Amino acid sequence: MTTPVLQLDDVSAGYGPFRALFGVSLTVGAGEAVALVGSNGSGKTTVARVASGLVCPSSGAIHVDGADLTGKRTYEFARAGVAHAPEGRSVFASLTVEENLTLSFRRVFGRRGVRPHLDRAYELFPVLGRRKGQAAGTLSGGEQRMLSMARVMVEQPKVLIADELSLGLAPIIVDELYQTLTKLRDEGTALLVVEQQVVHALRLCERVAVLDHGKVSWTGSSADAEDVVAEAFDPAHH
Repeated sequence: MTTPVLQLDDVSAGYGPFRALFGVSLTVGAGEAVALVGSNGSGKTTVARVASGLVCPSSGAIHVDGADLTGKRTYEFARAGVAHAPEGRSVFASLTVEENLTLSFRRVFGRRGVRPHLDRAYELFPVLGRRKGQAAGTLSGGEQRMLSMARVMVEQPKVLIADELSLGLAPIIVDELYQTLTKLRDEGTALLVVEQQVVHALRLCERVAVLDHGKVSWTGSSADAEDVVAEAFDPAHH
């Protein structure tokens, strides 16, 4: 059996006295796309943060490509090939699109790495190429989201953790983001897709894990997931 690119073993985590996760176990295989779905407040974003080193678990273990990274710093997760695209938008509003990307790429890849990674960003997100001289603060919300995504996606990580990509975005922008995720998956990047809008996630991912009150209540194939997912989002169920 091949080593999972990302593995959470019996992970519990929280914020101060508040417990958010209770014994979560989850694997993502190399090149596999896994959807993590659940209602608001089920702990999905905490799983994303634990898996990328932003939150240290109170118990359990995290392995990336077989290496135990439990308790390691965020940059060590990044160095191991974990990229985290968090919910929301984080751009420098007064800088142009190209200046935002150049800053990120120069820091990670050095001066010589800037040009090829700019080309890659514009290939993944053609709209950014058309807006490259525009101040980031004047972009639409969806375009700003793409800009923040481009900074992590171009690195071709071993695993990309995408947290609530569709939040607050127009359907046409969501479609475009998911086309980009499909392209990354087809190129060999493993995906952990954390979503409340499940239709896109089920279409993209082979496997689904349902999170309910900080615990994994079900895992299985996307084909088998529809009824389970409908129940997880049913207010009467809670």
